[in-house]
Amino acid sequence: MRILVQKFGGTSLSGREARAHVVGHIARERQAGARLAVVVSAMGRGGDPYATDTLLGLPGDAVSFLPLRERDLLLACGEVISAAVLCAALLQQGVPAVVLNGGQAGIATDGMFGNARIMRVDPEPVLRHLEEEQVVIVTGFQGVDKQGETTTLGRGGSDTTATALGAALQAQRVDIYTDVDGILTADPRIVPNARPLVLVSYGEICNMARQGAKVIHPRAVEIAQQAGIPLRVRSTFSDNEGTLVTHRASGVPLEGVVDRPVTGIAHVAGVTQLSVQAQDGNNDVQLQVFQAMAGAQISVDFINVTPSGVVYTVFDADAPKAQQILRALGYVPQAVGGCAKVSVIGGGMNGVPGIMARIVEALAEQDITILQSADSNSTIWVLVREPDMQGALRALHAKFQLDKI
Repeated sequence: MRILVQKFGGTSLSGREARAHVVGHIARERQAGARLAVVVSAMGRGGDPYATDTLLGLPGDAVSFLPLRERDLLLACGEVISAAVLCAALLQQGVPAVVLNGGQAGIATDGMFGNARIMRVDPEPVLRHLEEEQVVIVTGFQGVDKQGETTTLGRGGSDTTATALGAALQAQRVDIYTDVDGILTADPRIVPNARPLVLVSYGEICNMARQGAKVIHPRAVEIAQQAGIPLRVRSTFSDNEGTLVTHRASGVPLEGVVDRPVTGIAHVAGVTQLSVQAQDGNNDVQLQVFQAMAGAQISVDFINVTPSGVVYTVFDADAPKAQQILRALGYVPQAVGGCAKVSVIGGGMNGVPGIMARIVEALAEQDITILQSADSNSTIWVLVREPDMQGALRALHAKFQLDKI
């Protein structure tokens, strides 16, 4: 069988008109000879009747008393409703379809309620229905643990369900349908001339997702990469092909695609830079600082370590607690709040001279101060003040001519 996995997000399923587009995409692929497993998210977004955030708000002020086990049972309802409604729409159009929840689809997880990980996927239940030429609609974002308890997968869970199912089914491709025409070079709300990318590597899109681009969850991409299954990110509301995500050796152009050192620009706002200097005779500043942050469950990022101290970032919401902990240890932390991390990402930048020079030049031309920087073989990060973030994104996008992609 030629198997495709399609995943439809909440906006793709939020109303009759949107679902008509979904039915059209399913019918087109069936007519082309594919057997389809369709993964769905809960319908709509926060405020819509059956969206995940809306369901979570139903208990009102009592939600904090709801145990994680029961919270997962509540949240899993969103995808079940979505799957049943889509099934009805397909059957109405004469398309044979069946609904399987996560457990029925063979998705086995660990027992971490609220943030479970998929341990394995038994493809047999889905394959059985595919052999009967049914469209198999699978509820995303959920599975069952060893005790048969319903667990949810946390942020990006439906994307992860889709790629894990694709790997188990040895699918030809996993198509992620959303409300934009693929993966763009930057956030179009900030950079109006951001361009859709025809093709990116797994590594590039993982970096973009980790650095703030809300396109697909990094864990989902990692699963697809491990299985060697191409992903396509495309719009539910058009027939555009979107963006193909597949293997790409660093610096080696793919057929029909001009090699580029920089693929896209991403950002994360709302972070605070903390600088801590060692006290006289204290050689354990790095160990003490990071052990203290870990003990307080404070996530740290953008880390620079020197013999005399450390510089790192935390989210603005964690900054007061982090500073309080550091002062209790006897340090005098310097804090710069209201910052943003801007990431320049490209699988082809490794070994290419001048990338950092162009970044500095672009920001200097706009009188934007770089507070901190770091790099890897495929990403360069700079920390700027949040009021400078939009100007930085636009300047870097223009400097690397990403509007010409």
